Amino acid sequence: MDEQQREQGEMERRPPRSPAVFDRAFLIGTEEVTDVLLVRHAQQDVDFHTAPTGEIADPPLSVHGRQQARMLGEALSTLKVDAVFASPLRRARETAAAVAVQHRLEPEVLDDLREVEIFRDMPQEMRAEDFLGTPFLEAVRQRMLAERSWDVYPYSESSYDFRKRAINAVETAIARSAGQRIVIVCHGGVINAYVGHIIGSRYDMFFRPAHASVSTVVAGEGRRVLRLLNDTHHLRSGEGDFLSY
Repeated sequence: MDEQQREQGEMERRPPRSPAVFDRAFLIGTEEVTDVLLVRHAQQDVDFHTAPTGEIADPPLSVHGRQQARMLGEALSTLKVDAVFASPLRRARETAAAVAVQHRLEPEVLDDLREVEIFRDMPQEMRAEDFLGTPFLEAVRQRMLAERSWDVYPYSESSYDFRKRAINAVETAIARSAGQRIVIVCHGGVINAYVGHIIGSRYDMFFRPAHASVSTVVAGEGRRVLRLLNDTHHLRSGEGDFLSY
């Protein structure tokens, strides 16, 4: 018997290791966990400087974004995916379709996965600069840089209401998919709301998810654990670097 066979025999005779405290805390080796892949939509086709508020809210994917969505779908094609959920906004639905087709699935739209509704109560045919005035809007943006709270924006959905519906939407998808792997295609604000809820961040935006990025959470035993944040490796290939924010 050579050295390798002897080592293999010793490993087989060892009793299985009891889960350590951090195994249990972070759901390592736990059965019946739900793998949740939180995906930000691919790049949208919009000019934020000239488009009225209504057009900014729900644009389609750009040419670059469609390429990102294709690369994302191909990257996730090697995994077993049991369900795909999507925000109702076009950029998320189009990205979700590129993932779902690889698994012969149809994305399920959850309305509450939509992005935070900034300036939803102002005239949608106007630009924010024209309605609020450039100095006032710049002052609001400076507050956002410092405070990172949606509540700095007037005529908008409140931070509390947004976080409540976004977190509940993700939890709804998890409840429907216990023990499975699911993909949730949504928005940077939604991902920040849910992951921030898990890690206890006080900011509405504590990081900037890249277009078509993947963040992974596992759910089980009444706990939610962050495993991976803002993975973009699939956007760099022999075709080029397709990373964008």
